[in-house]
Amino acid sequence: MSEANDILLRAKSRGAQLGLPYAGALQPDEAHALLQHNPHIKLVDVRSAAEWALVGRVPGAIEIEFKTWPGMQPNPNFLAQLKAQVDPESVVLFLCRTGARSHDAAAQAQQAGYSASYNVLEGFEGDKDGNGHRGNVSGWKARKLPWMQG
Repeated sequence: MSEANDILLRAKSRGAQLGLPYAGALQPDEAHALLQHNPHIKLVDVRSAAEWALVGRVPGAIEIEFKTWPGMQPNPNFLAQLKAQVDPESVVLFLCRTGARSHDAAAQAQQAGYSASYNVLEGFEGDKDGNGHRGNVSGWKARKLPWMQG
């Protein structure tokens, strides 16, 4: 069995243990490894445009706001934008700041027919450190995975 299949099996098992309403949950390094192994897997960054511009971007990610800035109002076009850019047959990894919006995005996508929807736990910036700063303790940035300033 390939490394990618092993990762997906772990993610599915983790998702079942957590009772998630979508295919599974990945650690950031697992998500990155999957993206390296299979170019057909899609990473959808659901943070706001302000976060992409000011905090940073993941190279190659599809950017679709789940909630818009300012006010963090739900994006009424989220599913339409997802369907326009990602085949429902694809394995789709959802990423946000900490894993909360991406959880909701994965759940909505799963309900809309994306049967291989996964949440990236910890998100891009992860938990706050002792000084109240994100990006140092957990998440995509803290794990030193590829990203660039907006």
